[in-house]
Amino acid sequence: MQTSPFTGLPADPAPVLAVKMDNHADARPHTGLERADIVVVEKVEGGLSRLIGVYASDLPEAVGPVRSAREYNVEQLRTFDRPALAYSGAREAVVDLIKKSPLHGISHDDHPAPYFRGGDNEAPHNLYLRPEQALALAPEASLSDDIGYRFGDKPKGGEPTEEHTVNYGRSETSFTWSAKEKRWLASFDGEPAKSTGGARLGGTTVIVQKTDMPPDSSGKTPYIKTVGSGPATVLRDGHAFETTWKRPDAEAGTTFTLPNGDRMPFDPGQTWVVYEER
Repeated sequence: MQTSPFTGLPADPAPVLAVKMDNHADARPHTGLERADIVVVEKVEGGLSRLIGVYASDLPEAVGPVRSAREYNVEQLRTFDRPALAYSGAREAVVDLIKKSPLHGISHDDHPAPYFRGGDNEAPHNLYLRPEQALALAPEASLSDDIGYRFGDKPKGGEPTEEHTVNYGRSETSFTWSAKEKRWLASFDGEPAKSTGGARLGGTTVIVQKTDMPPDSSGKTPYIKTVGSGPATVLRDGHAFETTWKRPDAEAGTTFTLPNGDRMPFDPGQTWVVYEER
């Protein structure tokens, strides 16, 4: 078995599925998020947050709740080459952008079969996806490959850190270091983030990537710039490391470099990426 370029753990190359997920208080707890290779936290209009679960190594039976795509997701997800993107709804301009892109869009409107309503939440916070059925609609989705992550032992230095919070105005995402579990435990809006099965959500590595977020073409939603460069704080093993992120173009991966010029090694396991406006 090979090593996953997304987690640093044993896994053979597999089709990549990105799922846009709701993170409204009425949408929690999440289903299947604990089995994602990568979890992304993004700022949306009104100072709220949404999530993206990136799956390749491990496909749960169900994932959700699923919500709408944003304009910047096309450029952002090209780092995975031609992944499948599952989402429910988007502005017409965004839908057109996805359809014209190399991404394999699997929207609830065009492909309802892999989706179902369920759980205890009320609509629109109760739409879920069956990942295997979704990937069957995208047989040419690209396989997991290098996106710039490197995994290895903790480097020297770093600032001992027990907690880190990113505030979007009307939503907060926090991480608390657990020496017992050897990972960062996630909280949303001050409440422990959990899965529908009761498991606490969190990752072994957390990347707080600082970037520009000008309005997108609608003038209302942030366009999170993932191409370019800037500062990033990487949390691992109870320490915070200041790094520089760089992504030269949409087809490239993102590198994270320490001040001494070495690549920042991540702790193998689930990685969380949280975008923060600089």
